[in-house]
Amino acid sequence: MINRRKFLISLAATSSVLASPPKLARAARKPLLKPKRLQPGSVVGIVSPASATFVREQLNIVIDAVKALGLVPRLAPHVLERYGYLGGKDKDRAADINQFFSDSSVAAILPIRGGWGASRILPYLDYQRIRQNPKILVGFSDITALILALNAQTNLVTFHGPNGLSSWRTTQTDYFRRVLFSGETVTFQNQKDGDDSNRLMQVKYRVQTITSGKAKGRLIGGNLSVLSAIVGSPYLPDFKGAILFLEDLNENIYRIDRMMTQLKIAGIFDKLAGFIFGQCSNCSPDADYGSLTLEEVLWDHIKPLGIPAWNGAMIGHIENVLTLPIGLEVEIDADAGTIRMLEPAVQ
Repeated sequence: MINRRKFLISLAATSSVLASPPKLARAARKPLLKPKRLQPGSVVGIVSPASATFVREQLNIVIDAVKALGLVPRLAPHVLERYGYLGGKDKDRAADINQFFSDSSVAAILPIRGGWGASRILPYLDYQRIRQNPKILVGFSDITALILALNAQTNLVTFHGPNGLSSWRTTQTDYFRRVLFSGETVTFQNQKDGDDSNRLMQVKYRVQTITSGKAKGRLIGGNLSVLSAIVGSPYLPDFKGAILFLEDLNENIYRIDRMMTQLKIAGIFDKLAGFIFGQCSNCSPDADYGSLTLEEVLWDHIKPLGIPAWNGAMIGHIENVLTLPIGLEVEIDADAGTIRMLEPAVQ
């Protein structure tokens, strides 16, 4: 006869397993999935996976930008919905993305904006469906959560690039076209800002080498605040041998230090082959107490790693948002401040 106490313990354990949702694991690294490249007339699904769009004119601006790229906009069913500060309920926002990945006529998915809320929809995305229907997903800021989660769960190359309401000026559009239309193996490098055009020296977007050298690895990164907030979840890719890039804005230096420390003690930095820090717009200490500088924080955390690293890349909440491939092999040069794609990011 089965011992009653052992039986009850066994029954409780079984019930616990059945009551818990299945846990997601990071996808194995192979095979790498590449979406098909964009062509004139390709359909772009416009979604609102994070903050709400309160003014309809802003959606119209995004539609105009998509048309100017020679593409055809298609609106998600919930694109103008609002739930407080969010662009609708979590499951509805996720459903829009799932629907576009299921639609064979849609070539790319473009969020209107970032803000906050993309992390909330990650448990409701159909990663199996996404894996079976690889296509372009591009965005930055809070959309960091989406582009990293899709890469982690499906090995799909995603893109840290413009949101719909980005500037879409010449430089930004050129990189977008070269990576996603032409399928070029692009080398990204800081360009001289217009304010420096008649100076003897460069002032803006200077490269500051933390540790010299070159390194190869899968490019992973995005907004520091968003990335650090999903540490410990199954929605971050494997950082072993990766090149990590980070950017942020409107953060006090101590908060940057806190988030960098979180990545450090989580063991992420120890896995990296290289590191890049982009722009941190309006990141400064409070005026009423002493502070470390941003440089000191970065050097404290990164210099001891001994890996090629630099600060000052033109990546972030700036006028021209580069289109960077997440999960693709690249080579970086910390002295020249370059990121060189080693293969096309699209088929």
